[in-house]
Amino acid sequence: KPFQKNDESSINGLKLLIKAKGKCTTDHISMAGPWLRFRGHLDKISDNLLLGAINAFTDKPLSKNLISGNYEKTPVVARSYKNSGIQSIVVGDENYGEGSSREHAAMEPRHMGVRAVIVKSFARIHETNLKKQGVLALTFSNKNDYNLIQEDDTIDILNLNELKPGSQVKLLIKHID
Repeated sequence: KPFQKNDESSINGLKLLIKAKGKCTTDHISMAGPWLRFRGHLDKISDNLLLGAINAFTDKPLSKNLISGNYEKTPVVARSYKNSGIQSIVVGDENYGEGSSREHAAMEPRHMGVRAVIVKSFARIHETNLKKQGVLALTFSNKNDYNLIQEDDTIDILNLNELKPGSQVKLLIKHID
C-alpha cells in the first residue's frame, strides 16, 4: 500500500512507533558494531532502527505493534508499518540523538516511514541530520506534554503550511478512548 496522502497543511494518521524514555543516543537509534557492515545498504541497516531505545510504556526495548497488538522489537514494528503503508512518529525525551553524528540515525527513520520526531530537546547535530532527511524535527513547547502521549495514539500534525523558523505547529493527539 502507498503511504497515506496528506494535503500540504497536515500529515494525518501517524502511529506512535515508540515513546523513548531517558537517554536515546544515536547508538540507541542506529546501533554500530556488527551493524556497520550494512552501512551501504539502507534497507538492511534499517533492521536495527531504535533497537536500543527504551519504551516509556514497557521499560524494555520493545514497541507495541498497533496492527497486531503484540509487543515486538521496534525495527520489526517499523517494518510492519512500512509494509502496510502506515506512517509513524517517534517521541523522545531530553537530548534525543546525542552522541556521534551518525547519519544512519536520521536516514533509517525516514526510510522506515517515520515522518516526524517530537522530543523534549534534541542534540543539535541529530536535529540537523533529521531535517536533511526530510523528517520533521519538533520539540514540545511544554516539555510536560511528553507525558500526554499514550501508547495507542494516532497523531495528526496540523498547520504545516505556516511552518517557518520559530513558529509552532499543532498536533492533534487521538487517544484510543
